Amino acid sequence: MISNEPYTYAKAGVSIDAGNALVKAIGPLVRATRRPGADAEIGGFGGFFDPKAAGYADPLLVAANDGVGTKLKLAIDSGRHDTVGIDLVAMCANDLIVQGAEPLFFLDYFATGKLDNGVAERVIAGIAEGCRIAGCALIGGETAEMPGMYAAGDYDLAGFCVGAVERGEQVTGEKVAPGHVLLGLASSGVHSNGFSLVRRLAADKAWNLDRPALFDPDVLLIEALMAPTRIYVRSLLPTVRAQKIDALAHITGGGLLENVPRVLPQGAHAVIDADAWEQPRLMAFLQAQGNIEPGEMARTFNCGIGMVLAVPSELAREVAAELEAAGEVVVRIGEVIEGPRGCTVRGAAGTWSARAEWEARHDA
Repeated sequence: MISNEPYTYAKAGVSIDAGNALVKAIGPLVRATRRPGADAEIGGFGGFFDPKAAGYADPLLVAANDGVGTKLKLAIDSGRHDTVGIDLVAMCANDLIVQGAEPLFFLDYFATGKLDNGVAERVIAGIAEGCRIAGCALIGGETAEMPGMYAAGDYDLAGFCVGAVERGEQVTGEKVAPGHVLLGLASSGVHSNGFSLVRRLAADKAWNLDRPALFDPDVLLIEALMAPTRIYVRSLLPTVRAQKIDALAHITGGGLLENVPRVLPQGAHAVIDADAWEQPRLMAFLQAQGNIEPGEMARTFNCGIGMVLAVPSELAREVAAELEAAGEVVVRIGEVIEGPRGCTVRGAAGTWSARAEWEARHDA
């Protein structure tokens, strides 16, 4: 029998009331990210930002967007939703500081099949915390409830961040030349790249993620894997604005081998000494569990270095001291030599170069 019962959006699987309740619940989280230039209020059709109120005279705007990758799947499967929002902000904000830009405001996109306000609020609380750490305002976003698009319990995230740098002060890498020193800033873990390989290892090796990690009995394995991406903005910004750093590379997908060449000019080749720092125990665990070749590690994971800086040799000690005072762990990891644009990582375990592969993709 055909029913004449009236159709509603809720009957189709979308609850406008739940969405409104979520907006109300996250209001205090969003307001906590206020900064000069933005009131961090949500609910309108767009968010305003005033660069003049933020102290800029003639700013260039710099924009970045990113996601969290399959680390989200690990968060969903383990029920750990509190820090992936920090990852989301970090992946965007760190990409802005490498251009010399201060992150100003952030917008998020949260999509799911059926809105679970408890989960969504935990995720957005993480986004707000990431914005607080990065010093940018969360001025808006989109929560999309789309029945049939996602498996039960799944959700996806995307982030969009805009920053500013005074005209003429942007960091382009053009000044990098043979003799520049490479400094590495320690990562906080796997960050948000390589998790397809991590999850494959977890499945194939039948890891119990809720047991203490073999490499650190004081930490559960899932906690070590889910450690949020470090946000380097506040520590780097004063030194970047003082124009003491000529290039920065955020070490994300592609690892050291693929990311460092992106900020080098022609005729500059980065040489990294893999023995200059001790590989974190988590990275050593992943390598041993997967019998991963060292070159593959350098192309997949950050290997303990989340950001690489190219600085003039005469400023290397000064820059390192400033960043250490700001809370970073700084290691001198190599130098720039004359040669085709690219990166070579060498150590006791061997030598690996991304020159040919990188140039084939970017200079063809």
